[in-house]
Amino acid sequence: MLAIRPAAVAFDAVAPTFDHRFAAWQSVAAQRWAVRRVLVDVFPPGGRIFELGGGTGADAVWLAEREFELLLTDASPTMVKLAGAKLAPMGAQAELVVAEELESFAQRHMTSGGAAFDGAFSNFAPLNCVDDLYPVARGLAYLLKPGSAAMLVLFGTMAPGEILVECLRGRPQRALRRFRRGLVPAELGGLKFAVRYHRAGAIVSAMRPWFRLVRRLGIGIFVPPSAAEPWVSRHRTLLACLEWADRLASRPLAILGDHVLYHFERTSVNAP
Repeated sequence: MLAIRPAAVAFDAVAPTFDHRFAAWQSVAAQRWAVRRVLVDVFPPGGRIFELGGGTGADAVWLAEREFELLLTDASPTMVKLAGAKLAPMGAQAELVVAEELESFAQRHMTSGGAAFDGAFSNFAPLNCVDDLYPVARGLAYLLKPGSAAMLVLFGTMAPGEILVECLRGRPQRALRRFRRGLVPAELGGLKFAVRYHRAGAIVSAMRPWFRLVRRLGIGIFVPPSAAEPWVSRHRTLLACLEWADRLASRPLAILGDHVLYHFERTSVNAP
């Protein structure tokens, strides 16, 4: 049986209320839509897609509705159960997979006759709960076809929006947390775990030589982080203007995003 890691324990505890908690937050919806717009542009129509850290399945369901074939994975048993119930009527699947053990999962999947995937993605920073990205990269190398895309969304490390919001909220100790190296304490629902704010160079290094970086896109450069809720959701016109600004700045100012989307392409180098 898989050992549940501290971050997965925290997310497992909030899983039953997770959708209700975030569904009404327009800042989250705006950032999610920015990612989805890129995914449907990059993934081949009707392709077989692998999701890592899919939570309760919001993005997987959206893609399945657009006739993609989905396998969602997550380290939280309750998240997987909730996602599976949503995906089953669409013929999609959800499976319990710990990101740190992705390489062994991928080897089992491929040697047991599982099909390779046409693309993979991870949205809203589950990989920031992973200390070592090398097993993730090796696992994705097993799972993905050469030329396919791995779209990984992690926390940005220089997010002015978070600095501003946290200072306005009187939490300066949180305003600068993304500048910290190593493991950084985090908390969700009263449960503690640790995250790492991976630097761009470290991410690219972990993915090499099986993946090459195509581009980086900032997600939430001007659109505020969820810490600005519920204020943001009450100002829809302003939010629409900020979304427009994000679309213009997503590539040149990617480093300033609340999240950063790393678009990798699978090379022809054999899986390890």
